[in-house]
Amino acid sequence: MSLKMETPMELRKFVVPEVVVGSASSLLIGRYLNHFGSRKAMVVTDRQVREQDWFHQIIQSIEEANISVFIFDDATSNPKDYEVMMGSELFLANDCDVIVAVGGGSPMDCAKGIGIVSTNGGHILDYVGVDEIRLPGPPLICIPTTAGTSADVSQFAIIADSQAKVKKAIISKKVVPDLALIDPIPLTTMDPYLTACTGIDALTHAIEACVSNARSGLTHVHALSAIRLIHQHLEKAVQPNRSMESLQALMMSSLHAGFAFSNASLGAVHAMAHSLGGLMDLPHGECNGILLEKVMEANFESAEDMYRIIAGEMGIESVNMNLEEVKSSLLHRIANLRRNIGIPDYIPFDAISKQQLDLLTESALKDPCMVTNPRILKEKEVKDIYEFLFQ
Repeated sequence: MSLKMETPMELRKFVVPEVVVGSASSLLIGRYLNHFGSRKAMVVTDRQVREQDWFHQIIQSIEEANISVFIFDDATSNPKDYEVMMGSELFLANDCDVIVAVGGGSPMDCAKGIGIVSTNGGHILDYVGVDEIRLPGPPLICIPTTAGTSADVSQFAIIADSQAKVKKAIISKKVVPDLALIDPIPLTTMDPYLTACTGIDALTHAIEACVSNARSGLTHVHALSAIRLIHQHLEKAVQPNRSMESLQALMMSSLHAGFAFSNASLGAVHAMAHSLGGLMDLPHGECNGILLEKVMEANFESAEDMYRIIAGEMGIESVNMNLEEVKSSLLHRIANLRRNIGIPDYIPFDAISKQQLDLLTESALKDPCMVTNPRILKEKEVKDIYEFLFQ
């Protein structure tokens, strides 16, 4: 059965932070920290970002506003629970009052976790799930340096449980940043594969928001805008001669996709990617890209109308096509895009044990993102998808 758009009387919420978009907007950071009355800001980042010239300009902007800076650069890919705990201790020990996240999704999620623990206490994994945070954290400003994760505008924080080796979702409006400075300049230093992975992440956000059983008219508009921009610009953005126009388009697609999924939630692709990325420590966007087509195939009949609309945004005229023709055309279009930007067909491991397969499946089925998938996937279906992708 196809999903239907909500009726005008259905209740839906839409939560977004203040957003400033434009070239060099990141250099407004000092001014905004003064607006928050900050005396000492913790800047959460990673060591690669810290080496960039534009990062030093951001720090200079903070210092020129007469605000002290403490830099925490221990955030790693798929941020770990112990990194959050270390960061929260340092935030309190150094008497910081605002958090500034500069980086991709990992530093931003780590920063959100630091904010949660520094205010609420306990362990970061105490807050896994939906609306488990009692008190809002300190002010949080995000400066995204990739175009895809949308952590700068979302209600999600994804933290890796280092003992269980699974990524866990914390979902609450209390982790929505207070401000996002959306500056395309940092994107110029992204390598092509990072551009590809974050771009396909944004596409997955948009597609899953489109077919989510919690979507609304507001989320739908943003999701479709993201799909259209990614289809038009992602392949250009991974080329050596990429233009600032293509990078700006990707940044806007990430923003639109973030507005959409933060309010409509996601689906089985992300539930399975969280499980996979946590166990194998793989790039999140890569996991999404490899899983996307197989999950769409499993969902297709339950969201046919929405997939027809998505096909149109990706240049496919589907009016006279039957269900199988639409599915084949759309999946083929997405597969071509994925391959053209260098994301592989299969998980880059030779084999998987039965124990690992069971763990992946169990973790995916428990993930909150599975709740808003357009249909309930059975355990065997999830397991079969994982098995296929490890060929």
